[in-house]
Amino acid sequence: MKRQIFYILLLLLFSACGGSKDNKVNLIFDTDMAPDYDDVGALAILHAMADSGEVNILATVSSNQCPTAVPCIEVINTYFGRPDIPLGAVKGEAANRGTWHGGLRWTDELPKKYPHKIKSTADSPDALKLYRKILSEQPDTSVTIVTVGFLTNLKNLLESGPDEFSPLSGKDLIKKKVKLLVSMAGTFPEGREFNVYIDPVASMAVFPHWPTPIIFSGWEIGSKIFTGKRLIESGIENNPIVDTYAMCLPQDNMKGRDSWDQTAVLVAVRGAGDYFNMERGTMNVFEDGSNTWTSDENGNHYYLKFKMTPDQITKVIEDMMLHQPAK
Repeated sequence: MKRQIFYILLLLLFSACGGSKDNKVNLIFDTDMAPDYDDVGALAILHAMADSGEVNILATVSSNQCPTAVPCIEVINTYFGRPDIPLGAVKGEAANRGTWHGGLRWTDELPKKYPHKIKSTADSPDALKLYRKILSEQPDTSVTIVTVGFLTNLKNLLESGPDEFSPLSGKDLIKKKVKLLVSMAGTFPEGREFNVYIDPVASMAVFPHWPTPIIFSGWEIGSKIFTGKRLIESGIENNPIVDTYAMCLPQDNMKGRDSWDQTAVLVAVRGAGDYFNMERGTMNVFEDGSNTWTSDENGNHYYLKFKMTPDQITKVIEDMMLHQPAK
């Protein structure tokens, strides 16, 4: 009976992640846009779900100081008709990672071709201040945060003090306003993954101390879901998502690119239930950025396991990556 009650509560929590009056998910998207291009696919499907009325995109912020990271985010927001989504970037000591793809570098090409206003990531507002401002304005326990990059911004938020936006500490503000954190991070049940080891200090600060439930989409999930082939075969022109995959897939694998970040965004908006099962417990992070997992029915962490097949989820994600802006 206890187990049945637990699963009912779990379903209610994670199948309806929203908190706004119109039943849309109120969401902040935190990305390391640049090293890889699954972030582009993730932001594309987020806009597709916004067009279908499933999500309010409250802000898009960068955990990466790469100069073209925020311009690329703004290109995509503008392309999908949402140029006014607030933008922010990590300040202070933080990673600065450019794309590792040679030849045509998509992070350079998109800002050359498509409209945007911010010239460089350094010109962006402080992501910490943006987090605190937006959270302070939202109803209690109504915000979902999805992070598909480094944990630096969330560490800064968690450790922040009272300011002009809220008298609460960062941890208390999160506890009051945030419903759920979804993170593309880690490898389960154990391993060492990029988003964790690039800033292990931030990862160790955030994951053990974050005061809401966390759902992890691990490396092993996205590594089985390959998207992009249908985009470059679609014939769609003047589309920054298609352009990015057309530039990059020939350098990787023409059958498709791993879809780590898209899975996190999908679950953040629609919940895990239709697509994935989850195991409950605690993610343990170490100084070298590696992680292990401890199963615990009272744990505050959950990691995804396949329920649908990878091919089925690939179709769901790729259908949304092909979405064109609403007229």
